Amino acid sequence: MTKDRSALAVHDHGGDGPPLLLLHGAGRTLADWAAVAPMLVHRHRVLAVDLRGHGRSPSGTWSLPEVLRDLDAVLDECGIPDALPVGHSLGGLLAVLHALEHPGVAPGAVNLDGYGWGRPDQYVDLDPGYVGERLAELRDLVAWMSGRALPHDGLKDLLAQQRVLSERLGVPYELLEAGILRATHRRADGRLELRPEREHALEMLAAIDSLDPFALFRRTPQPLLLVRALRPDPPVPGTDRYDGLMAAFAKGLARDLAELAEQRPDVTVAGIDATHAMPLENPRAVADLILGFAP
Repeated sequence: MTKDRSALAVHDHGGDGPPLLLLHGAGRTLADWAAVAPMLVHRHRVLAVDLRGHGRSPSGTWSLPEVLRDLDAVLDECGIPDALPVGHSLGGLLAVLHALEHPGVAPGAVNLDGYGWGRPDQYVDLDPGYVGERLAELRDLVAWMSGRALPHDGLKDLLAQQRVLSERLGVPYELLEAGILRATHRRADGRLELRPEREHALEMLAAIDSLDPFALFRRTPQPLLLVRALRPDPPVPGTDRYDGLMAAFAKGLARDLAELAEQRPDVTVAGIDATHAMPLENPRAVADLILGFAP
């Protein structure tokens, strides 16, 4: 760490033309862009990074100002401060935050399914009190799973789960395997853990919860491309009680995005025939939307 900036791991995919900075989601890595980036390089210079505490980037206190400074350092070092930030999930929110901090420099932002848990009133036809209780349960579950050390056969089990997911989503297993292997880290005691490490993972989750995505969208003066998944995620054993909750949120999200697009002609809203894992599941559609929006 130098001056509270992390020397992020960067994959320079090459290419010429207006630059793009690709940002992954929470607990993921730059490997998620392996299928999308090659479709962009014929028109753009393309960089992907591992966010602070993820993949092969160093750990450090996880706060939004620090993470945004990390991104500035990468762009400054590469001489492309005017790159268009393109993010998936958490990366999508970071892309919008980066654009908001750099009016007149960043040409806009692309947010691929990065909307957090939303507000209770976005869960159509559900009582806000009920929604708040279920969201608290989900947050506790995600926190419990974050940054945990893997049991003895944990990596083997994770890869087996990726094999099943590959078949369900039609994603090449090699892409999913690469993501898991890049996201794991061997601790000093020899055990493997999923990055970011627990302390920083909890800081990251708190930072995400502090954001109001639609307030950010309205404050950002540059053009935005806001994309949502049109298909629900595959069922996870033991969490089926939340399926109705997520379906209600999908309705509210579609409603609020359409309303925002009506109010802001420079906001483009689109859907992709995919689950939340859209960069892996439907890279062609993701690349086409980026190419259609980018300068």
